[in-house]
Amino acid sequence: MRGKAIRIMRAAVLTLGAVGAASAQTTGGAAVDGLALASQRQCLGCHQVDARRVGPPFRAIAERFQGRPEAADHLARMMREGSRGQWGAIPMPAQTRLSDIDARRLALWILSLKDAAAD
Repeated sequence: MRGKAIRIMRAAVLTLGAVGAASAQTTGGAAVDGLALASQRQCLGCHQVDARRVGPPFRAIAERFQGRPEAADHLARMMREGSRGQWGAIPMPAQTRLSDIDARRLALWILSLKDAAAD
């Protein structure tokens, strides 16, 4: 029973995080918060918003996953578990120190960049 309660609480926290990110996007704070979080978590060592570095630019990731309802969950999972062959020969190492909540916040921010480019 305890495991089920933990899963329910984790889902509730992720949902609240998504709601918070959505409300930040409507107020224009998501871009600043997302970029700050990406900087704090050392994402900018390999990625930039508009230019390729070691990994793809965040905006290109947003464009690739545009319109996919599972995109935020997929991106958050790829951050935490790593991936290979998605964007070329250099693999994305697993970011095991990145919390589920921060991975989800980063994924939502990255996906919001597609909307920001259209403005």
